[in-house]
Amino acid sequence: MDDVVLTLSPKFAKVVDVVRTDLATIRTGKASSALLENIFVDAYGTKMKLVELATISATDPTTLLVTPFDIANAEAIAAAIQNANLGLSTIVEETKVRVVVPPLSQERREEYAKLAKTKMEGGKIMARQVRHDGMEDITKMNTDEDTRGRLEKEVQLLVDKTVEQLELLALEKEKELLTL
Repeated sequence: MDDVVLTLSPKFAKVVDVVRTDLATIRTGKASSALLENIFVDAYGTKMKLVELATISATDPTTLLVTPFDIANAEAIAAAIQNANLGLSTIVEETKVRVVVPPLSQERREEYAKLAKTKMEGGKIMARQVRHDGMEDITKMNTDEDTRGRLEKEVQLLVDKTVEQLELLALEKEKELLTL
């Protein structure tokens, strides 16, 4: 009977992970490899994630250094970063691509803070969908009212815990964005 709750726990954890990954892609004005990891680059006749083609490191708070595994991909990597419309500048050096992360304006910071809240709301919707699926499974079970009520409360506790984690993530991102 508690199998329903046990199968839902990883689904709620996945919701938090998805939102955490999503929030990491929001620029904060500080160099972070997460900004570039999921950019797709045309290489070897196909589209590949940048993280599959190069190492990404932050040399200081405003600069990322992308070192391609194959130097021939440096130009394609620089072009992909420019085409991603992240507002980043690229400089192709001999064996690497230097990416300059300019500081954000206050207006842009506020815009990104709203985006973080939107992503968090999307996570809440995913959590409610997982809850809905769990409640359906509980309803289909052949159990008494007390057991059903207990299971529903356990599922709701998981939802509440997940929503709390999502709000904390969004709050951290907002704080990171709005502090200079």
